[in-house]
Order: sequence, then C-alpha cells, then structure tokens
Amino acid sequence: MFKKVPPNYGFRTPKAEDLNMFKRMASLGGDMNIVGTYLLYLLISIGLTVLVGTGLARSGRAFLLDVFDGNDSLAKAVSRLLVLGFYLLSLGFVTLTMRTGGDVAGARAGLQLLSVKIGEVLLVLGVLPLVTLAALAKTRRRAHAKTTSAGTSRAATPVQR
Repeated sequence: MFKKVPPNYGFRTPKAEDLNMFKRMASLGGDMNIVGTYLLYLLISIGLTVLVGTGLARSGRAFLLDVFDGNDSLAKAVSRLLVLGFYLLSLGFVTLTMRTGGDVAGARAGLQLLSVKIGEVLLVLGVLPLVTLAALAKTRRRAHAKTTSAGTSRAATPVQR
C-alpha cells in the first residue's frame, strides 16, 4: 500500500568532489574572471563619474552665474541640466564600452583589460567638461560682445528731447 522511499528521497547523492566549491569555481574560470572584471569596471567607472559630476556641479555654478549675468535661477537650472547630460553621456559610454572580445585568462589579463577600460572612461570624463566649458565660454563672449556693442551704440547716438 505505501510506496517505499529511498533514503535520499529521490535526490542524487553528491560526490565528495562536487561539494568542494573552490574546484567548481575554478572550473568556471574565464566566466568568473570576466564577470569580476566587469563588476569592478562598473564600480570604479560609476564612482569616478559621480565624483567628477558633483565637482562640476559645485565648481561650475560661479561660471554659470557670470555667463547668465547673475540670474541665479537660470544658472541653477542650466547647471542641473548640464550635470544630468554629463551623467547620461558618461554612464552611456561606460555601459557601451563594457563589453570586450575574448575571455580573461587570469588576474594579469583582467587588470590589463580593466586599466584600458578605466583609461577610456577617464578620457571621456576629462573631455566632456572641457567641451561644455568651451561652449559656455563662447556663449559668454557673445553675451558680453552684445552688451558692449549695445552700450557703445547708445553712447554714439545723440539723445533726442
């Protein structure tokens, strides 16, 4: 009437070598190395991006106030938009360049790959603020040129009464 159940309850009894997790991890080898490298790359890249972004937000405010002739609300709004754009471009670059061809054979290859990837991120993080600064400097020059030309044209025309 009752069915006889084996002592292992229908599960396969693991062998002693299957219980050693370090041997199983070593057999995964390349997969675990590349995943670890990717995770370390993301951690470092996101940390650097946040660090540079907060520095830009803090330091760029005085420059934006000068560009927008002391208009604080406009400077704050533009600062937020610039920082948001910086984060989106930087993190987009980080995620697009994360993939690599081939496996990471060992720690040395992983560190070499990581250094190249972090170097790419650092170059982008250095170029983006410079491009933004150049565009804002050009905007400031145009604004100052307009105000000086408007001031000289008013002075040159006689006042009619």
